[in-house]
Amino acid sequence: MAQDDRSLEDDVMLAETPDEGGRPDDRIDDERMDEENTLKREFVRSVEDALEAGDTGEVYDLVEPLHPADVADLLELFEKDERHQLATAITDLMTSEVVAELNDYVREEMMEALPADAVAEIAEQLETDDAVQLIEDLDEDDQKAILAELDPEDRTAIETALSYPEETAGRLMSRDFVAVPEHITVGDLIDFLRDERELPGDFFEVFVVDQRMHPVGTCQLSWILRTPRGVQLGDVMKRDQTLIPAELDQEEVALMFQKYGLISAAVIDDDGRLVGQMTVDDIVHIIAEEAGEDALLMSGAGEGDINEPIREAYSSRVRWLVANLGTALVASLIIALFGSAIEKLVALAVLMPIVASIGGNAGTQTMAVTVRAIAMNQLTSSNTRRILGKELRVAFLNGVTIAVLVGAATALIFTPLLGLVIALAMVINVVTAGLAGVLVPVAFDRLDQDPAVASSVFVTMITDSMGFFAFLGLAVAMQVV
Repeated sequence: MAQDDRSLEDDVMLAETPDEGGRPDDRIDDERMDEENTLKREFVRSVEDALEAGDTGEVYDLVEPLHPADVADLLELFEKDERHQLATAITDLMTSEVVAELNDYVREEMMEALPADAVAEIAEQLETDDAVQLIEDLDEDDQKAILAELDPEDRTAIETALSYPEETAGRLMSRDFVAVPEHITVGDLIDFLRDERELPGDFFEVFVVDQRMHPVGTCQLSWILRTPRGVQLGDVMKRDQTLIPAELDQEEVALMFQKYGLISAAVIDDDGRLVGQMTVDDIVHIIAEEAGEDALLMSGAGEGDINEPIREAYSSRVRWLVANLGTALVASLIIALFGSAIEKLVALAVLMPIVASIGGNAGTQTMAVTVRAIAMNQLTSSNTRRILGKELRVAFLNGVTIAVLVGAATALIFTPLLGLVIALAMVINVVTAGLAGVLVPVAFDRLDQDPAVASSVFVTMITDSMGFFAFLGLAVAMQVV
């Protein structure tokens, strides 16, 4: 018996040990994938050539070995017409896994080109959250046509998800979970998990509920496997659990997972009933999406997706450029007030962009730190004053350092008095930049507006205007001209 146990253990160890020199993922082919695990240009070109030659058999043979995620990447690399040709050539490879991995814009475009029954067939193969993502951006008429083709159970689940606001837990959660009553034993639960045919494909824990479907505890699968069969589930389950309201914003959900180290968590409705679950794989997508979204919003680039239609990209970007034009006029008006002084001393025109530029960069640094702190719930009403004081001290030190450098250089090239003027202006503007970099995002947050959206426009206006005003104003007041 001991010998048998050792043999079994050896077999397990052998199963867990990868082949030396082998790759962890056998889908990575040197002919198709480069060292960064992206499709090689030569491979993409070979697919293009086969499409142009009308050799659909060759196209299929090239694409068939790819992982669904790589098939999605390949589709995104083609133009719209070629993309449809490729999809036609590999029809049975266009699985739900491929569709789920597609870029939002590409997926929407392809779904609009398919009949409603074809989209419904794909949606029925997907998890509820992926199915919702598949149809949520389509026109209302298209949504209704697709929903009409679905099975009643799937249609109800998707309609319920669509009733929640976008980017909330209710919209993103999976409705496939395992929930059991508290009074059963661990053995009963194991038998249920073995016999039940409609379990979710992947789950990490079992939710324990009362008669009203309210979560009362949770059991990780590892606990269940290591607990004797006769133990009551109520004696082994963890009663303290993190519950996520269905209306909670996805960014807040991600923060909860990060803060409490969650793998999965129950989602509850307004009545406290269990309606779904969020898992860590969902959170990875949310974190990546929110991080990219904040960076793009701060630059005024809209969604910034390379597959975004030209009209939408133009619309999202041009409005912020127009706003920048308006704020730039404020700085121009300040320069115009000191036009006569600039005419008398050309050095003022040479030096004033330096003051504005350094102030702008300092403001951007502080604003980026503040926006991130707000997004991570690190900056709240209870510590705003302390953080503001800290950033002002950092700004003062930065301002003095830059002021010494630029003031000394200006004194050597022009005059000592002009060096003193630009040094003082630099300190004033960098400190102002630190103040604006904190207060502008905080103000937007207090007004329930996304601080990443418009903060950069106003911070830039403040630093440019103050930079010009401080430098030119000091130059006139100190009679440099």
